[in-house]
Amino acid sequence: MNKQTPFDHAIRAVSILLSALTAIACSPSPENDPQMLSEGLLYCAEGNPESFNPQLVTSGTTLDMTANLLYDRLIEYSDEAKEYVPALAESWQINEDGTEYSFTLREGVEFHQTRYFTPTRPLTATDVQFSFERWLNTDHPFHLISMTGYPFFSAVGLDRLIQRIEVKDDHNFTIHLHEPDSSFIANLATDFAVILSAEYGEQLIAEDNRVALDNLPVGTGPFKFQHFRKDVSLSYRRHPDYWQGAAKSERVVFRIIPSDHKRILMLLTKDCDIVPYPPARDLDNLDARDDINLYSTVSPNTAFWAFNTQKPPFDDVRVRQALIHAIDRESIVKAVYFGHAALAQSILPNTSWAHFSDEEAYTYDPVAARELLADAGYPNGFSMNIWALPVQRAYNPNARKMAELMQSDLANIGVQVNIVSYEWSTFRRRLADGDHDSVLIGWSGDNPDPDNFFRPLLSCAAVQSGSNRARWCEPRFDRLVMSAIRTADRDERLAFYREAQELLNNQVPLMPIVHSMRYKATQPYIEGMHLEPYGGTRLLNTHKGQP
Repeated sequence: MNKQTPFDHAIRAVSILLSALTAIACSPSPENDPQMLSEGLLYCAEGNPESFNPQLVTSGTTLDMTANLLYDRLIEYSDEAKEYVPALAESWQINEDGTEYSFTLREGVEFHQTRYFTPTRPLTATDVQFSFERWLNTDHPFHLISMTGYPFFSAVGLDRLIQRIEVKDDHNFTIHLHEPDSSFIANLATDFAVILSAEYGEQLIAEDNRVALDNLPVGTGPFKFQHFRKDVSLSYRRHPDYWQGAAKSERVVFRIIPSDHKRILMLLTKDCDIVPYPPARDLDNLDARDDINLYSTVSPNTAFWAFNTQKPPFDDVRVRQALIHAIDRESIVKAVYFGHAALAQSILPNTSWAHFSDEEAYTYDPVAARELLADAGYPNGFSMNIWALPVQRAYNPNARKMAELMQSDLANIGVQVNIVSYEWSTFRRRLADGDHDSVLIGWSGDNPDPDNFFRPLLSCAAVQSGSNRARWCEPRFDRLVMSAIRTADRDERLAFYREAQELLNNQVPLMPIVHSMRYKATQPYIEGMHLEPYGGTRLLNTHKGQP
């Protein structure tokens, strides 16, 4: 028998209240069917999906709940093999100058049959063309139904790189590029590059219901959409004809629980089978328990503090440098991550082959901070807002706590901080609109290519798409990262990326804070759990064993 701890007593003390709250939150719906819950996985998620189409978002919460469950991509990145491997495309060839990519599709891949769509044919090259042209072509019938745009594709320039998609027959097509791009294959392997059903699109046009493409999803992934109730739950059912074999679980039910404390309590009272992003403060306790399995992996990610460089005084590099030197990041690692993170010296994770470290740029030096503020014309400081991420992510388990620590540090140099947060969807919308002074947020890599951190987060195009939280547009930086992707020579790319990082360390549009591990906690009877370093949640082989 396990020794009883205060942690256990707290669980028992709240279990009755928790059960009552759960009963209130979960009114009658498919998610409350006892048979469904016994057959399926109960996954406690930290927030609502913003959409059911990963083409439209850069939110990790949304990608975790959609990208690898509902959809597939042409290719995948295998961390085990350290290479890109076939998925919907079983093979591909590249011409000599790197401007034509010819693909052969896998045969017999079936789309989801749901209450709102019955497919009459398997996947063809027409579906790939439809999926890409939806975000490429402004005249496409589905292009303008997105109110968010296509932030990832715009930020990395895929909408300008791809010249056309040539369909040769049902299973062969060629993507023609305007110029070579060494990151192109990597971008096709991201969670954003999903394949939709052109036949479903035709049905929605006939029904005059085009918005349903993103709200009532149809993909080829291991699960298909069943039911969603905002702030309560989301349920998927197994896709029986999945091309990699049917999923081990009949259903997946996401219970939407914003509170990390409540999610852990639900795990410990067996109201959840899986909890992503367990709080750093609970990791050691969870790891020590016999009745919980804790999984971890190195996750290429970076938590950062971005300044809105289009707003004064953050348009002054001296102010940005002063704010950075005022922050004791070592204290953040201890108080927010409980030591489960590494101090960041670049926006690029320290696991990347192109990582360049510059400790001097981000040192804790309040004296230098005050001198820089005085030099910039703010000897008595000023007031500012820090927007704190309202959901827990692998890169930042507690943005509010982090903001409070920074608030104290900045007060020491005369800068008064107001901490701001909103509901997750509102937070992201206002952030994309540039309403913030500064924001605590981060990024998790989709693949190992360094470009995955540079263009989506810091390019001029990413300012327009809304994913550049610093709203920093520096033509020299853009030239460097563009030069890097136009060559396949790693040494040449490394030189360009080092110069780009040196420019970032000098101009500091953002402060990298930490690179953290990724964790997931489950019931001991959950089998087949595997954490991928890149990409979102994968549950194809995850299922309940014997309790």
